[in-house]
Amino acid sequence: MTINPKILFNPNNLFNLSMNRRQIILFACSAILVIATNSCVYQSGRNSESNNLSANIVNGNQANAPKTNKPDENKKSDDGDFLVEHMAVSNARYAEIDRQIKDEKLIEKAADKLNRSLMLPYDIKLITKDCKEINAFYDSDARSVTVCYELMEHFYNVFRAGGFSEEKSYKKMSDAVRFAFLHEIGHALIDVYNLPITGSEEDAADRCSAFINLTELGEDGVNTVMTAAEAFEIESKNIAPSKRNPADEHLLQEQRFYNSLCMIYGSNTTKYADILEKKKLPRERALKCPQEYERMVDSWKILLAPWRRS
Repeated sequence: MTINPKILFNPNNLFNLSMNRRQIILFACSAILVIATNSCVYQSGRNSESNNLSANIVNGNQANAPKTNKPDENKKSDDGDFLVEHMAVSNARYAEIDRQIKDEKLIEKAADKLNRSLMLPYDIKLITKDCKEINAFYDSDARSVTVCYELMEHFYNVFRAGGFSEEKSYKKMSDAVRFAFLHEIGHALIDVYNLPITGSEEDAADRCSAFINLTELGEDGVNTVMTAAEAFEIESKNIAPSKRNPADEHLLQEQRFYNSLCMIYGSNTTKYADILEKKKLPRERALKCPQEYERMVDSWKILLAPWRRS
């Protein structure tokens, strides 16, 4: 996930903090690595009609057939695990948060939840570290998902630059990094499961994150996608026209902003009618969002079904 670093960035304004502030950031890490992974692979009670539709398609329209003890032929074999690798921190500014993450075994808990929920064809590492860049990424060669501590600072500064208070910026940082983490999990699942993606993989990873948040995390998930949309909007306003690269594999931040709003609005047009009423989303796009959302949900449920544990 490429992050634009053009937002004003002060490396001393976040991690040189009191213990209370550090605890807030520790909570953010916990939300990202534990709550998110707990939800990303379990079925939920929401969207029951979509769940039934997905089950019918996966099982060949045999939803009403009597249950048998016959093994599910669509299920894959489990030959790997999500593993944890702690990297040495080179920047002293991140030493305290790194120590707390290790002491609380946050990544280990995330890996355990993933391993109890999904099967893998081979091992995948989960890593948090200082990367000397603002980023979160999936590395197919190393078979790892990494969230950089610099990304947390970046999102905090994005929201501060957007006019949010210090306290609000911390909360929004947590949500934005959760969206980014699940985006990278999306890349990992596409790669390790060899999922058929007929379009931009970056867009598919965004939609995987939206799928997990909107179908599994309730209002917290909605807030996460909305916060990501806010970050995309703020970043788009701080990118000079000369710095835009339409040839990049990533969508423009403006497009990610509207796509995120479309997924939220499409999930419940009545509940989130203010998105349209406040003209955050053009009406001509909004009319297509319910169908766009349903197709996205059904697609991801079907794609992940063979790899879910019973």
